[in-house]
Amino acid sequence: MPRNVLVIDDSSVTVRKLTAMLEDMGHRVVGTASNGVEAVEAYRQWQPDVVTMDITMPGMDGIEATRRILAGFPDAVIIMVTSEGCQSTVMAALDAGAKGYVLKPVRPDWLARTIETGMR
Repeated sequence: MPRNVLVIDDSSVTVRKLTAMLEDMGHRVVGTASNGVEAVEAYRQWQPDVVTMDITMPGMDGIEATRRILAGFPDAVIIMVTSEGCQSTVMAALDAGAKGYVLKPVRPDWLARTIETGMR
């Protein structure tokens, strides 16, 4: 099922790769942001079905942005996309309310599966 997706990452290369991957899956990328502050504002503006959220970003990180989005929109579906395999960081993201995570480099099959699981 096609979803409206917001892509949050401070790497423009990652944003382009994720956008292409998501569009190949049939989803629509409605917006992007490069840090946590922009992520919260973009979520308010677009209210997408799904957010892909980087953890490590300048200013406000993805974990704090996840907390803030969920404080205002408790039904938000946020999937963490991170190069950090550190279990404590991933657990902090899940504790903040993320519905799942995928590790970089992102594999399309893992991303698709994680989005569908998060939407349930």
